[in-house]
Amino acid sequence: MSGIRRAQDGDEKGDARVNHGEAARAGRVAMVCLGLFLAPACLVRRHVIPTGGNRQNLPLMNATKEELIARIHQISDPIDSFLIRADLSPSVVNPSKRVVTEYATIGAYILFRRPNDLRIIGQEPVMSTTILDMASTGNEFHVYLPTKNRFLVGQSDVPGTSKNVLENLRPSAFLNSLLIAPPDPETSVTLLEDDTDNTKAIYILLILDRQRGRLLPGRNVYFDRYSLQIIEQKAFDPLGAIISDTKYSNWKRYGNVEFPSGIDIRRPRENYEVQLTVLSVKINAAANVTPEKFVLRQPEGTKLEQLN
Repeated sequence: MSGIRRAQDGDEKGDARVNHGEAARAGRVAMVCLGLFLAPACLVRRHVIPTGGNRQNLPLMNATKEELIARIHQISDPIDSFLIRADLSPSVVNPSKRVVTEYATIGAYILFRRPNDLRIIGQEPVMSTTILDMASTGNEFHVYLPTKNRFLVGQSDVPGTSKNVLENLRPSAFLNSLLIAPPDPETSVTLLEDDTDNTKAIYILLILDRQRGRLLPGRNVYFDRYSLQIIEQKAFDPLGAIISDTKYSNWKRYGNVEFPSGIDIRRPRENYEVQLTVLSVKINAAANVTPEKFVLRQPEGTKLEQLN
């Protein structure tokens, strides 16, 4: 019996030691948790969320869908014509090799007259000799390449396939980027998205085209919520693929009209990009933008090429 009592006493002492060990471990865990709570500077990592430059202290501007549409009208409606002098920097993108080939910057004169007349004259920057002359009225355009003695005629929707990026430029690419057209309530539906988080603050007008009873992707117009200036415009095909992606920067006022000084045009289907740095703008300068300025006839002795 004494042996049994000694075994029981031993078991009780063992249980006491186990309970004491568990209590000690629980106490240590509590102390660690208390230390984590009381000393966050040592054991907690913090990082600052980027807020997009030095504008984090500026207040965000609010606008409704109707107010943003009205802003597009304020930019677009006053323009009947313009004459732009700019630096034009083209580049070709090779998607398979992920390589961009940049070409020399040329001087450019861009003339526009409503509804869709366009003339672009590109000049070599040193001697100011013309290397590109393109005129468009409606959907047909003419291109004169003096250095190659070639004269091209085609439709604006004909894709360019030349290795020379200047030969692939189309009037529609410039018209759709230089002019930001307001949405037409008769042919489109416009929605507003507020894409604001810790890294960006943007309003997006989603303009959907009505076609045969369906709503299809049309354009997106992006507004900076710090200034309500337009910073980007994307155009889509009916399947949602990007046709054109244009970014705008450094808006300036010319009389009662605002116009961007930086216009970067990306055409992913044609694999080219064009950067326009606007040097001067004359808005509604009727004397400089007359109807005959958009007539480009084939010079004698040049080779005529029909683009199909």
